[in-house]
Amino acid sequence: MTTYRAYQVSGPDGFALVERELRAPGPGEVRLRVEACGVCHSDALAVFGLFRADASAPIIPGHEIAGVVDAVGAGVHAWRPGDRAGVGFLNGPCYECDHCRRGDFVNCADQAKTGTTVDGGYAEIAYARASGLVRLPAELSAAEAAPLLCAGITVFRGLTDVGLPPGSLVAVQGVGGLGHLAIQFAHALGHQVVAIGRGTGKAALALELGADEFVSENPAEALQKRGGAAAILATAADGGAMSALIGGLAPHGRLVVIGAGGDPISVDTGQMLFGERALTGTMVGTAIQTEDALSFAVRRGVRSANQIMPLSEAPKAFERMMAGDARFRIVLDTAA
Repeated sequence: MTTYRAYQVSGPDGFALVERELRAPGPGEVRLRVEACGVCHSDALAVFGLFRADASAPIIPGHEIAGVVDAVGAGVHAWRPGDRAGVGFLNGPCYECDHCRRGDFVNCADQAKTGTTVDGGYAEIAYARASGLVRLPAELSAAEAAPLLCAGITVFRGLTDVGLPPGSLVAVQGVGGLGHLAIQFAHALGHQVVAIGRGTGKAALALELGADEFVSENPAEALQKRGGAAAILATAADGGAMSALIGGLAPHGRLVVIGAGGDPISVDTGQMLFGERALTGTMVGTAIQTEDALSFAVRRGVRSANQIMPLSEAPKAFERMMAGDARFRIVLDTAA
């Protein structure tokens, strides 16, 4: 094998199926044989060239990559060919910048973004720093693990970083790709869970996933009737809808922004001051934090609801995801 298939994007020209030359991994790098890759809304960053200085430069999207180590570069000792591994949006910290030296590996100043600033997983082969690799549990198939490498760890960290005791009231805004995982994790962590959505079409599903209640109208008022939420995970990318949730927080409650939208969030300063509420954001996690999330998912039965599509349909999969037609995550199966 001297080449591999991949779907790359180059500015407005859209997707193109190409043959890339297989190269040896560099120092500290690992080459992965991709078995599955989740299709995430953040893939739009690559497709529309939003993070690159030259939006017309070709890039392979995809940052929920699950596969097998194919080769390792010089200086890599913890990984061997044949090991099951994955990589998410963060391609591996440098361990040398000021952020890394203080243990803030998520915000490493010299960390490539998989499928956004470096090539990703809409391909048969992908590359990553060994420092960014995640060990995959034997209990999860590649397709089951892939969405947990971004969507899963993001909501899991959003829940665990707030440090709530079991039994806390947690609300999840949105019952979609992120929200359906957030509800399961929050329930498994022992919280009281209120799911918030538009209309009642997903009410029954939210309850099946572990929500104690589903709210579609006046969510802030509904939460205050229960004493206010200790945390609200805002997973639907709608700044206006997120703004309306702040009034549903209990004193010291946190609105955790997870869904990335283009419109701003408006804050009533009185609501923030009186009650000492907070607005915060969260973005994925480190490799070891992701392994913790995967292990927890295995033990507590948290699973992503996936639609499997072959790699050959990557452009169609991206279109479906952007149109909101995914129920709830689309995963590309490279073997198919």
